[in-house]
Amino acid sequence: MITITINGKEVHLDKQMTVLEAAKTAGIKIPTLCHHDLLKPYGGCRLCVVEVERMPKLQNSCTLIAADGMVIKTESDVISKVRREILELLLINHPLDCPYCDKAGECELQDLVDKYGPTVSRYKEEKRQVPESHADQIFTRHMGRCVVCTRCVRMCENVQGASAISIVGRGNHSRMEPFSPTSFNCEYCGNCLTVCPVGAILSRLYIHSFRPWQVDKEIETICPYCGVGCSLFVQVRDNSIKRVIPRLGKGLNKGLLCSRGRFGYEFIESNERLKNPLIRKNGKLEQGTWDDALHLIANKLTEIKKAHGGKAIAGMASPRCTNEDNYVFQKFMRMACRTNNIDSISRTGFAAAQNYIEDLLGQGVTSNMISGLKVIVIGNAKGLERFKTLAVVPPVFKEADTLELLLTNIYKAKGVRGEKAAVDKMVREMIEKPAGIEIKEMDELVKMLLEGNSISIVLGMDLVQRSDGHRSLFAIAALTYLLEARLFLLSEKPNEQGLIDMGCVPDMLPGGRPLDIGDFKHKFESAWKGSIPEDSGLTLLEMIEGMNNKNIKALYIMGENPAFNLPNGSHIKDALKSLDFLVVQDIFLTETAELADVVLPALGWAEKEGTYTNLERRVQLLKKAMHSSTVMEDWKILADVSSMMGYDMDYASSEKIMEEIAKVSPLYRDLTYKEISSGDCLWPYHGEPLRGELHKVPITAGLTRDYKADLYLSPEKPLFHSGTLSRRSAALRKICPEPALKISAPHAGKLGLKEGDRVEVSTAQGSINVSISIDDSIKDNRVLLGNNFEGRGVYNLLSYKIDAITKAPGIEGCEVKIERKQ
Repeated sequence: MITITINGKEVHLDKQMTVLEAAKTAGIKIPTLCHHDLLKPYGGCRLCVVEVERMPKLQNSCTLIAADGMVIKTESDVISKVRREILELLLINHPLDCPYCDKAGECELQDLVDKYGPTVSRYKEEKRQVPESHADQIFTRHMGRCVVCTRCVRMCENVQGASAISIVGRGNHSRMEPFSPTSFNCEYCGNCLTVCPVGAILSRLYIHSFRPWQVDKEIETICPYCGVGCSLFVQVRDNSIKRVIPRLGKGLNKGLLCSRGRFGYEFIESNERLKNPLIRKNGKLEQGTWDDALHLIANKLTEIKKAHGGKAIAGMASPRCTNEDNYVFQKFMRMACRTNNIDSISRTGFAAAQNYIEDLLGQGVTSNMISGLKVIVIGNAKGLERFKTLAVVPPVFKEADTLELLLTNIYKAKGVRGEKAAVDKMVREMIEKPAGIEIKEMDELVKMLLEGNSISIVLGMDLVQRSDGHRSLFAIAALTYLLEARLFLLSEKPNEQGLIDMGCVPDMLPGGRPLDIGDFKHKFESAWKGSIPEDSGLTLLEMIEGMNNKNIKALYIMGENPAFNLPNGSHIKDALKSLDFLVVQDIFLTETAELADVVLPALGWAEKEGTYTNLERRVQLLKKAMHSSTVMEDWKILADVSSMMGYDMDYASSEKIMEEIAKVSPLYRDLTYKEISSGDCLWPYHGEPLRGELHKVPITAGLTRDYKADLYLSPEKPLFHSGTLSRRSAALRKICPEPALKISAPHAGKLGLKEGDRVEVSTAQGSINVSISIDDSIKDNRVLLGNNFEGRGVYNLLSYKIDAITKAPGIEGCEVKIERKQ
């Protein structure tokens, strides 16, 4: 225990820290400009100086380590004089343009001058003149205001790892500049905005549009993009989002954001938003009333149910909708429509992976808190280039063989654990097969894993989208078991875990209760006051085949776009067109909605309340920041249709839905919004996770297919876009306005292609025209294309073969031809 005295107050410290940090724990604020809690101590601005007994000079509190017995003063006449003189020096060049500067009201320099002075300047020299730069599409630079605290540079280099900016010039001419001549050419995370203490770097999204004190409200909520579930604060004025920012120490992101989280919010106010229901009349979608649309849906679904049974109806839930939306959706499908044909796009990756792995290792094996140390990459992960300790590049589409070889080596070194006999037996059976490949980094990889004290395995969904994806999943599950590792499933949508936990899968009820176990089924039937269908439901791609063979007559889609987001788009569209009745409930007129018989507009993120469950299985609160009077919540639309079909669901709010979930699901017992709002609501909450025997999961021999083509097409996960939502964000489209085909430099050279060339990309499924982008991180003969932009998505060029075990689509091995366009 370290005891120090600050301003006469005794402070007890249980670990070593700086004097600045110690003062903060005691509620004593010491002024700084160069220090930031996200950055390492720097000691540049000298504003944090303090007096320490028995030390002859003032000390920098941000770099001075607190020692037992220290007596410290943070305020005195001497200290105030030094701070005033430092500020006076800064103001020699800093322009006095506070009334014009967008940072006014939250400028740290402004606050310090207000407290310490000076009131007038003794210096008569002309201020340095640095031209403003508005060349970048997102950031503006006002380097005349820069105080050279280097926060932005240290954030970019040491925390974000982008190293896109630096301090240039010397002495009086020092300032921050990006390495590229005009734009920043960076990750556009905007974390430099967070740490800049003055108005030197600003966002063009809100410049000259408001002042901080003009914000009507600031709402803490959850990011609408990926499954990490970052916390962010939405600042609203006149029912319009002006800015999205993080807060230091809040949420999993602890004050950091990515480009999509910070700048991708504009979709919510897009002019393309649906405002009224659309009903197909004479082959065209025309505006209709809510009453007409809901009655038409209820009547048609009832008619199909009576004529063909509930198994002729299917539903697709959404990983972008809340837990409450998805809970009501599966309840509506099971009780009103009388079907278990319920699934989502998550079947193509996350849902398939989790189902397989939990069958082997038990529920909750992927529920782990996020952290990280050394990074080993197997395959291509461009975002980890700067952080990786070791990279292993398997032969093209041979990830399963590589993982099985790794498992064999780990097993030979460690042997079985003996805790799960079924898994031990399956591992022994698997390693008897010949590996078939050699990996030169294998010995080093095995050594690092065996010597690691705490192993985390992060599984990307690309490995699931293989016709033999279950092989990779088994190897990953077995490695998790043998290494006693923590396993994370990457999620590209904000609520993939939540929709699974809410029962939006064909074989599970809310809380992960198997549908085929009578005791669980009867409990839900009692709570829902009706019987749940006995027939087994279909998975996503089984539904597609059911539509093509006319077994599925009606489909209800909530917040999803399968016509664009599933491979072999023409096949998917044909299946949707073959339906007798298609309902799409969304916020935009998507490629799928254009095919619908009825389109219903719904509230989007920032307009509704509810909860998301992130990839840790942490339940988090989504809060309403904006008001809309023309559309309804997804759950409210479903409840209204259900009532018209004869099954009443009457909820006053999303909170009431969560109260029902907490009553009917053993996993969510007694869970409340109040507890969820704390941010610490982790699996298994107060409930009972399912415990039981492991399933015998079949393992197949490795496929013998050879990949001899010159080039193969694969999906890219672009940094600046996520699905089709981000294409309605003006800022993200400025950063990345159109798709680009990523190709390695050697293969570009063979084809005579250079950066920016226009090419035609052709497969057996079709062709599109895009530009070329040369990517040094690609080490094999794959070319990568995203699935984000209208008419130019990669999935429309890919075919698929269903993995018979996971039911996910295998999309590997798509041969591609690239021709330069003149």
